[in-house]
Amino acid sequence: MSSTHSSAPLRTTHVVTCFLQRTDGPHTRILLVQRSQRVGSYHAHWAGISGFVEANVSPDEQAYVEIGEETGLRRDQVRMLRRGAVVEHVDEELNRHFYVHPFLFQVLAPDEIKTDWEAVDMRWIEPDELSGYETVPKLKEAYVSALLGEEIA
Repeated sequence: MSSTHSSAPLRTTHVVTCFLQRTDGPHTRILLVQRSQRVGSYHAHWAGISGFVEANVSPDEQAYVEIGEETGLRRDQVRMLRRGAVVEHVDEELNRHFYVHPFLFQVLAPDEIKTDWEAVDMRWIEPDELSGYETVPKLKEAYVSALLGEEIA
């Protein structure tokens, strides 16, 4: 069966996904946010703090921008721990070839988080609970990539 999209090249789309983690005693938890109906795609799916990488902005810089916009946290309230290898995802329906730049951040002020319009819910979960959520594509792979990524001095 042929698709009308098959001849059109996929749009290259770079995005950042930031995994914010907090440590509660022996437990490390990561923040998941549930995407609102007002975002462009993957409504009601769970995700990290994410967004498109803007022109002339490095993924590292975009990561801080998204965290600020979506959680209200300032730079001094988070610490970048790791930068993961890019995870690719092709979405034929959206006609996009996503390049996900994953990051792992330590949250120094988790009680200060105030989500914006992009999220309808947020939860701190243990990383092994990730598979129990309906997430955006490749979220678990992005998390593993961030976890195994280059350590930030």
